[in-house]
Amino acid sequence: MRLLIASKNRGKVREIKSITKGKLEIISPIDLHLNISILEDGISLKENALKKALTYYRATGICTLGEDTALEVDYLDGRPGIHSARFSGGGDDENRRKLLDELKEANDRSARFRTVMTLVLRDDWIEFFEGILKGKISCVEKGNNGFGYDSIFIPAGYNKTLGEMEDWEKNEISHRSRAIKKVLDFLQREIEVL
Repeated sequence: MRLLIASKNRGKVREIKSITKGKLEIISPIDLHLNISILEDGISLKENALKKALTYYRATGICTLGEDTALEVDYLDGRPGIHSARFSGGGDDENRRKLLDELKEANDRSARFRTVMTLVLRDDWIEFFEGILKGKISCVEKGNNGFGYDSIFIPAGYNKTLGEMEDWEKNEISHRSRAIKKVLDFLQREIEVL
Protein backbone atom coordinates (compact mmCIF):
# COMPACT_ATOMS: atom_id res chain seq x y z
CA MET A 1 0.00 0.00 0.00
CA ARG A 2 1.25 3.47 -0.88
CA LEU A 3 1.00 6.18 1.74
CA LEU A 4 1.59 9.81 0.85
CA ILE A 5 3.06 11.86 3.68
CA ALA A 6 1.59 15.37 3.49
CA SER A 7 4.89 17.10 4.22
CA LYS A 8 7.87 18.46 2.32
CA ASN A 9 9.96 18.18 5.50
CA ARG A 10 12.58 15.62 4.51
CA GLY A 11 13.42 14.91 8.16
CA LYS A 12 9.82 13.94 8.97
CA VAL A 13 9.46 11.80 5.85
CA ARG A 14 12.78 10.03 6.50
CA GLU A 15 11.76 9.40 10.12
CA ILE A 16 8.37 7.96 9.12
CA LYS A 17 10.06 5.71 6.53
CA SER A 18 12.42 4.45 9.22
CA ILE A 19 9.61 3.83 11.70
CA THR A 20 7.42 1.93 9.20
CA LYS A 21 10.38 -0.30 8.27
CA GLY A 22 9.19 -1.00 4.74
CA LYS A 23 5.68 -2.11 5.78
CA LEU A 24 4.25 0.61 3.53
CA GLU A 25 5.52 2.37 0.43
CA ILE A 26 6.09 5.84 1.83
CA ILE A 27 6.10 8.69 -0.69
CA SER A 28 6.29 12.46 -0.31
CA PRO A 29 5.07 15.42 -2.33
CA ILE A 30 8.67 15.84 -3.48
CA ASP A 31 8.60 12.33 -5.00
CA LEU A 32 5.47 13.30 -6.94
CA HIS A 33 6.82 16.73 -7.93
CA LEU A 34 3.87 18.40 -6.22
CA ASN A 35 4.27 22.05 -5.43
CA ILE A 36 1.36 22.74 -3.11
CA SER A 37 1.58 25.37 -0.39
CA ILE A 38 -0.61 24.92 2.67
CA LEU A 39 -1.19 27.67 5.19
CA GLU A 40 -1.20 26.06 8.63
CA ASP A 41 -3.77 28.41 10.12
CA GLY A 42 -5.78 25.92 12.17
CA ILE A 43 -6.32 26.53 15.87
CA SER A 44 -5.30 22.97 16.76
CA LEU A 45 -2.86 20.29 15.67
CA LYS A 46 -5.83 18.22 14.52
CA GLU A 47 -7.09 21.00 12.23
CA ASN A 48 -3.66 21.50 10.65
CA ALA A 49 -3.08 17.76 10.18
CA LEU A 50 -6.51 17.37 8.59
CA LYS A 51 -6.00 20.32 6.26
CA LYS A 52 -2.68 18.94 5.04
CA ALA A 53 -3.97 15.39 4.57
CA LEU A 54 -7.15 16.42 2.74
CA THR A 55 -5.31 18.85 0.45
CA TYR A 56 -2.83 16.23 -0.73
CA TYR A 57 -5.42 13.45 -0.87
CA ARG A 58 -7.70 15.55 -3.08
CA ALA A 59 -4.77 16.48 -5.33
CA THR A 60 -3.62 12.87 -5.81
CA GLY A 61 -6.30 10.36 -4.77
CA ILE A 62 -3.58 8.53 -2.81
CA CYS A 63 -4.14 7.50 0.80
CA THR A 64 -2.55 10.39 2.70
CA LEU A 65 -1.16 10.95 6.17
CA GLY A 66 -1.10 14.51 7.49
CA GLU A 67 0.78 15.34 10.66
CA ASP A 68 1.29 18.29 12.94
CA THR A 69 3.52 18.38 15.99
CA ALA A 70 3.87 20.76 18.90
CA LEU A 71 6.37 21.18 21.68
CA GLU A 72 4.44 22.14 24.82
CA VAL A 73 6.48 23.61 27.67
CA ASP A 74 4.81 23.81 31.07
CA TYR A 75 6.72 26.90 32.27
CA LEU A 76 5.50 28.74 29.16
CA ASP A 77 1.87 27.61 29.65
CA GLY A 78 2.10 25.21 26.70
CA ARG A 79 4.01 27.46 24.33
CA PRO A 80 5.37 27.27 21.69
CA GLY A 81 2.59 24.73 21.06
CA ILE A 82 0.93 24.92 17.67
CA HIS A 83 3.42 27.63 16.70
CA SER A 84 6.48 25.44 17.39
CA ALA A 85 7.80 25.53 13.81
CA ARG A 86 7.33 29.31 13.61
CA PHE A 87 8.21 30.15 17.23
CA SER A 88 11.04 32.58 16.48
CA GLY A 89 10.08 33.60 12.96
CA GLY A 90 13.30 31.92 11.83
CA GLY A 91 14.46 28.33 11.43
CA ASP A 92 15.24 25.47 13.81
CA ASP A 93 18.38 27.09 15.25
CA GLU A 94 16.57 30.33 16.06
CA ASN A 95 13.62 28.44 17.57
CA ARG A 96 15.90 26.53 19.93
CA ARG A 97 17.82 29.65 20.93
CA LYS A 98 14.60 31.57 21.65
CA LEU A 99 13.20 28.72 23.74
CA LEU A 100 16.40 28.32 25.78
CA ASP A 101 16.46 32.09 26.32
CA GLU A 102 12.85 32.12 27.57
CA LEU A 103 13.64 29.27 29.98
CA LYS A 104 16.89 30.63 31.45
CA GLU A 105 15.16 31.53 34.74
CA ALA A 106 12.84 28.50 34.80
CA ASN A 107 12.86 25.98 37.64
CA ASP A 108 10.33 23.79 35.85
CA ARG A 109 11.61 22.65 32.46
CA SER A 110 9.04 19.91 31.93
CA ALA A 111 7.65 19.59 28.40
CA ARG A 112 6.07 17.21 25.96
CA PHE A 113 6.03 16.62 22.25
CA ARG A 114 2.52 16.04 20.93
CA THR A 115 1.89 14.69 17.40
CA VAL A 116 -1.51 14.40 15.77
CA MET A 117 -1.80 12.38 12.57
CA THR A 118 -4.73 12.37 10.18
CA LEU A 119 -5.15 9.43 7.82
CA VAL A 120 -7.37 10.11 4.80
CA LEU A 121 -8.33 6.86 3.10
CA ARG A 122 -11.26 8.46 1.23
CA ASP A 123 -13.18 11.73 1.48
CA ASP A 124 -15.61 9.95 3.77
CA TRP A 125 -13.08 7.85 5.71
CA ILE A 126 -10.76 9.87 7.94
CA GLU A 127 -9.01 8.66 11.09
CA PHE A 128 -7.01 10.51 13.77
CA PHE A 129 -4.10 9.29 15.89
CA GLU A 130 -2.00 10.93 18.62
CA GLY A 131 1.45 10.32 20.06
CA ILE A 132 2.93 12.03 23.13
CA LEU A 133 6.49 11.99 24.47
CA LYS A 134 7.05 13.54 27.90
CA GLY A 135 10.36 14.95 29.03
CA LYS A 136 12.13 18.21 29.77
CA ILE A 137 14.10 20.93 28.05
CA SER A 138 17.86 20.81 28.59
CA CYS A 139 19.84 23.90 29.54
CA VAL A 140 22.11 23.65 26.49
CA GLU A 141 21.98 22.02 23.09
CA LYS A 142 23.43 18.53 22.88
CA GLY A 143 23.69 16.24 19.87
CA ASN A 144 23.51 16.68 16.12
CA ASN A 145 20.97 14.02 15.14
CA GLY A 146 17.36 14.75 14.33
CA PHE A 147 15.84 18.15 13.61
CA GLY A 148 13.66 20.80 15.20
CA TYR A 149 13.96 20.79 18.99
CA ASP A 150 15.60 17.34 19.25
CA SER A 151 18.93 18.67 20.54
CA ILE A 152 17.28 20.32 23.59
CA PHE A 153 14.61 17.75 24.49
CA ILE A 154 15.45 15.06 27.07
CA PRO A 155 12.80 12.28 27.14
CA ALA A 156 11.55 11.15 30.55
CA GLY A 157 13.70 8.30 31.86
CA TYR A 158 16.76 9.33 29.80
CA ASN A 159 19.78 11.49 30.50
CA LYS A 160 20.42 12.53 26.90
CA THR A 161 18.58 14.55 24.31
CA LEU A 162 16.81 13.15 21.26
CA GLY A 163 19.62 14.80 19.28
CA GLU A 164 22.18 12.58 21.04
CA MET A 165 20.28 9.38 20.23
CA GLU A 166 20.83 7.12 17.28
CA ASP A 167 17.89 7.11 14.86
CA TRP A 168 16.76 3.63 15.89
CA GLU A 169 16.76 4.62 19.56
CA LYS A 170 14.75 7.79 18.97
CA ASN A 171 12.32 5.94 16.70
CA GLU A 172 11.56 3.46 19.48
CA ILE A 173 10.20 6.15 21.82
CA SER A 174 9.35 9.31 19.87
CA HIS A 175 5.96 11.00 19.74
CA ARG A 176 5.90 10.51 15.98
CA SER A 177 6.74 6.82 16.41
CA ARG A 178 3.93 6.37 18.93
CA ALA A 179 1.42 7.93 16.54
CA ILE A 180 2.63 6.09 13.41
CA LYS A 181 2.54 2.75 15.26
CA LYS A 182 -1.14 3.41 15.96
CA VAL A 183 -1.63 4.11 12.24
CA LEU A 184 0.08 0.83 11.34
CA ASP A 185 -2.00 -1.11 13.89
CA PHE A 186 -5.17 0.46 12.47
CA LEU A 187 -4.22 -0.37 8.87
CA GLN A 188 -3.33 -3.95 9.78
CA ARG A 189 -6.62 -4.41 11.62
CA GLU A 190 -8.95 -2.54 9.27
CA ILE A 191 -7.37 -2.77 5.85
CA GLU A 192 -5.25 -5.92 6.13
CA VAL A 193 -2.57 -4.47 3.89
CA LEU A 194 0.47 -5.17 6.02
